Amino acid sequence: MIQEILELIGVTLLPGLELRASIPYGILQTELHWVLVFLICVIVNIILGIVVYFLLDKVVHLFFFWKWFHDIYHKIVERAQNKVHKYVEKYGTIGLGLFIGIPLPGSGVYTGALGAYVLGFGYKKFILASIIGVLIAGIIVTAIMLSGAGVFNLFIKT
Repeated sequence: MIQEILELIGVTLLPGLELRASIPYGILQTELHWVLVFLICVIVNIILGIVVYFLLDKVVHLFFFWKWFHDIYHKIVERAQNKVHKYVEKYGTIGLGLFIGIPLPGSGVYTGALGAYVLGFGYKKFILASIIGVLIAGIIVTAIMLSGAGVFNLFIKT
């Protein structure tokens, strides 16, 4: 059980995958109950967002003395800013939460944290948006997996 929980945490921490991959993995590949999978993945993803935002705010500027890092950082920042800006411009904190919550590639807490940081979101507003977004994504992915897993079990006897 501990090994399965650690695997869930590991998948949740992967950029681009996050709970969009860890919830399906947990439901389909582990012996853990879906509620436990949901709780673990959501809590880890919320903590991940907070840590990423903190690191962006306190640590990343220390590496700007390397030109290559500065160039790559600004390229990534510009891409994240373009993705997040339309949601934040129209809906504010809720818009950022919706962006984080859309379970599609390119959205999630990594991009949301970066977008919030470059758009000047405060720490408290980002945490609120992150919690809203992660809960939305977790509920959507879990609902899809539970309905899909139920349909799958109709056709294959386990």
